[in-house]
Amino acid sequence: MSKPIVALIYDFDNTLSTRDMQEFTFIPALGMQAAEFWKKTDKVAHDYKMDHILAYMYLMAKEARQKNISLSPEALREMGKDVQFFDGVKEWFSRINAYGDGLGLEVRHYILSCGLKSMVEGCGIAHEFHKIFACDYIYDDNGEPLWPSMAINYTSKTQFLYRINKGVEDISEDAKLNMYMSRDERVVPFDRMIYIGDGLTDVPSMKLVRQRKGYAIGVYKKPSDATYLVDQNRVDFYLKCDYTDGGEIDTAMKAILAQIATKVMVDELSTSSYKSAKPV
Repeated sequence: MSKPIVALIYDFDNTLSTRDMQEFTFIPALGMQAAEFWKKTDKVAHDYKMDHILAYMYLMAKEARQKNISLSPEALREMGKDVQFFDGVKEWFSRINAYGDGLGLEVRHYILSCGLKSMVEGCGIAHEFHKIFACDYIYDDNGEPLWPSMAINYTSKTQFLYRINKGVEDISEDAKLNMYMSRDERVVPFDRMIYIGDGLTDVPSMKLVRQRKGYAIGVYKKPSDATYLVDQNRVDFYLKCDYTDGGEIDTAMKAILAQIATKVMVDELSTSSYKSAKPV
């Protein structure tokens, strides 16, 4: 019998990685400071009335062409190798998997990011994820960006929660995603989802998961980074970006997993007792 699946769904930039992924290799290669690039992105978004995520993708492609920097999937994966992570991240996954397994749960890890998929695929922890949902390009015959194939922003992140919920991981598949599916058919019920993020792009996802009895963890580098997550009741926990064994996130995650395991057991006992009491 298969184990109940629990989905740990992470934002990437400033949640697992210590900075936005573009800031490690790509922006320095342009000869820019990070603040300058993001200020240019804001101006592009304002001038053209663009979604901010599309604006940064456009600006990356434009600046890369001007500086003769390749943005092919292979080049982006190479840049992803330079991404650095918060303390304990690299050891986190195997430890949490083992803890969940001991509770009779299968823990799956997902990335849900406004960053670039190929960069995430090249980073040192890419192999830990069941699925990576992030922004991407269509490429020409030379492997250079032609057009966004996927742009994930604040509210569109919620679509992917339903994809995880229903097991519809092919992003080109819409019909099955929007069809009714009973709870028993769903791969990961919302009450077995744990969303981990650091800020504004995560708020709609945090709200949706919590409304449906799942859990949200807000993480920070400085306590003042996103106190609105606490003030507006968006999260169950607001914790420092430290994933080491015995740290606050580790302790909170294990408590949540234990609570989920208990609920699964209670639900199974309740269902079993109901079936045994039914007249034949």
